[in-house]
Amino acid sequence: MAALPSRSPPEPDRDVAVARYIASMSGDLARLARGNGFQTLGYLLEIAQLEAEQAVGQTRR
Repeated sequence: MAALPSRSPPEPDRDVAVARYIASMSGDLARLARGNGFQTLGYLLEIAQLEAEQAVGQTRR
Protein backbone atom coordinates (compact mmCIF):
# COMPACT_ATOMS: atom_id res chain seq x y z
CA MET A 1 0.00 0.00 0.00
CA ALA A 2 1.29 3.44 -0.87
CA ALA A 3 2.16 5.83 1.91
CA LEU A 4 -0.40 8.52 2.56
CA PRO A 5 0.70 12.10 2.00
CA SER A 6 1.25 14.14 5.13
CA ARG A 7 -1.79 16.14 6.23
CA SER A 8 -1.57 19.87 5.74
CA PRO A 9 -2.89 22.28 8.39
CA PRO A 10 -6.65 22.00 9.01
CA GLU A 11 -8.87 24.02 6.70
CA PRO A 12 -12.31 23.88 8.35
CA ASP A 13 -14.26 25.12 5.32
CA ARG A 14 -12.57 22.65 2.98
CA ASP A 15 -12.86 19.81 5.49
CA VAL A 16 -16.61 20.41 5.85
CA ALA A 17 -17.07 20.52 2.08
CA VAL A 18 -15.16 17.26 1.64
CA ALA A 19 -17.08 15.53 4.44
CA ARG A 20 -20.41 16.70 2.97
CA TYR A 21 -19.41 15.40 -0.45
CA ILE A 22 -18.38 12.04 1.00
CA ALA A 23 -21.67 11.81 2.92
CA SER A 24 -23.67 12.59 -0.22
CA MET A 25 -21.78 10.15 -2.44
CA SER A 26 -21.84 7.41 0.19
CA GLY A 27 -25.59 7.78 0.55
CA ASP A 28 -26.11 7.61 -3.21
CA LEU A 29 -23.88 4.56 -3.50
CA ALA A 30 -25.62 2.88 -0.54
CA ARG A 31 -29.01 3.27 -2.24
CA LEU A 32 -27.58 1.95 -5.50
CA ALA A 33 -25.99 -1.03 -3.75
CA ARG A 34 -29.11 -1.97 -1.78
CA GLY A 35 -31.33 -1.49 -4.81
CA ASN A 36 -29.24 -4.06 -6.65
CA GLY A 37 -29.09 -6.65 -3.91
CA PHE A 38 -25.76 -5.74 -2.33
CA GLN A 39 -27.11 -5.48 1.20
CA THR A 40 -23.80 -5.70 3.07
CA LEU A 41 -22.13 -3.20 0.78
CA GLY A 42 -25.12 -0.88 1.21
CA TYR A 43 -24.79 -1.18 4.98
CA LEU A 44 -21.07 -0.38 4.90
CA LEU A 45 -21.68 2.64 2.69
CA GLU A 46 -24.36 3.86 5.11
CA ILE A 47 -21.80 3.60 7.92
CA ALA A 48 -19.40 5.70 5.82
CA GLN A 49 -22.20 8.22 5.28
CA LEU A 50 -22.87 8.46 9.02
CA GLU A 51 -19.16 8.86 9.76
CA ALA A 52 -18.90 11.71 7.24
CA GLU A 53 -22.03 13.38 8.65
CA GLN A 54 -20.53 13.19 12.15
CA ALA A 55 -17.31 14.73 10.84
CA VAL A 56 -19.33 17.65 9.47
CA GLY A 57 -20.89 18.16 12.89
CA GLN A 58 -17.54 17.98 14.69
CA THR A 59 -15.85 20.38 12.29
CA ARG A 60 -18.59 22.98 12.58
CA ARG A 61 -18.26 23.29 16.38
